[in-house]
Amino acid sequence: MKRHFTVTAFVSAERQTLLHWHRKVQMWLPPGGHIEPDEDPYQAVLREAEEEIGFPVVLLSTVAAYNYNQPRQLPPPVTIMVEDIPATPSEPEHQHLDLIYFARPQVANPPTPAGGTWRWVSSEALRDNHALTTSNDASPVAVPEDVRVLGMAAIQRATEEAL
Repeated sequence: MKRHFTVTAFVSAERQTLLHWHRKVQMWLPPGGHIEPDEDPYQAVLREAEEEIGFPVVLLSTVAAYNYNQPRQLPPPVTIMVEDIPATPSEPEHQHLDLIYFARPQVANPPTPAGGTWRWVSSEALRDNHALTTSNDASPVAVPEDVRVLGMAAIQRATEEAL
């Protein structure tokens, strides 16, 4: 089976994390996308986040770097998920090896991104499994379990960093 390397950024601020309604897969997801040729995962997650949300982010470390100068170290992802992607008319079935990072906005008072359906979602809403509406006339849709769990952890990490 073909595999693609991807990155995801759980962008969290003020006890909330940013999710968008991904029409192609019909679910609530954080920003992310494919790693480009000759791009490292760190560059990719910063680029994907800014392209999708419109403002730069800073990655939040979850482990300390080892104490040496060379070679350069990249911050490790929080986790790596193996996601089965079903076939579509334009692509065969494949897998995403998704490197998950936690991040915070580089700007104070980050806006809700324009274009598309974006929501700042609180830790309480994720914990209580609140469904989110995709538009004014749509029925609420549940946030996937992995997104809820990682979203709450990202909010906790961002809160710790802010203290």
